[in-house]
Amino acid sequence: MAIFAVTNQKGGVGKTTTAVNLSAALSAMRYHVLLVDLDPQCNATVGSGVIVDKAAGSLSEVLLGQASIQSAIQSTNYGYHILPSNHRLTAAEVGLVGKKDKEKHLKNLLAKVKKIYHYIIIDCPPTLNILTINALVAANEVIIPVQCEYYALEGLAKLLKTIDALRQTLRVGLEIHGVLRTMYDGRNLLTRQVSERLMQSFPDKVYQTVIPRNIRLAEAPSHGMPILSYDKRSQGAASYLAFAAEMIRRSRSSQDKMIPMIEGEEKHA
Repeated sequence: MAIFAVTNQKGGVGKTTTAVNLSAALSAMRYHVLLVDLDPQCNATVGSGVIVDKAAGSLSEVLLGQASIQSAIQSTNYGYHILPSNHRLTAAEVGLVGKKDKEKHLKNLLAKVKKIYHYIIIDCPPTLNILTINALVAANEVIIPVQCEYYALEGLAKLLKTIDALRQTLRVGLEIHGVLRTMYDGRNLLTRQVSERLMQSFPDKVYQTVIPRNIRLAEAPSHGMPILSYDKRSQGAASYLAFAAEMIRRSRSSQDKMIPMIEGEEKHA
């Protein structure tokens, strides 16, 4: 079992798109996957076809101690399970501040269900707050989506400093699994230049797979669907399948023994 935090302190880099579509791609490969929506904007929840206001339970209630994590986890129509978010997550964030071991709260919650899954994917907020810190403490590995633009390297440097600080202060065994180039347009000179800089600066961490700018990929969230379900023949779908395969190959976690998905599985009670 491996827990991946998908994060970048810079917004608009394809973080949620990556979390949702990686979860769907891994599920298509017959892995058990849990997607955790840790962003108060709830985009991963909506992009997975879950209606926020009608969710029986959510991460917000779990963090506030009003529901168990087992009761809040829901199945989706796309193979993976989700711990959905709602707009009360901001209140839950405030409530975390006063808790003992506040940085480890999510880690302790996920410990109750992690044996069920091969992969847990955490979609983080685009800011460094107590929720993001909880995600980084809970995770084994970090996936960093980066748009190849002018400020990409600066944002990446800030995140790496944050991760290094957490390693020292909280003594977490967190590793950078890789840097994923998103919204990639190889016709753009700046895109190619930033991509080259990334590969020079992090030669062993940049994934070979790139996620292109793709209109079908951009449309999919508005339909509450991952790209594999919205348009499986699109370039975006092919890219996320390739990325999932590369991530599995690169992973240091033992994922050789796959548990077949249970037909008609609805929800973990």
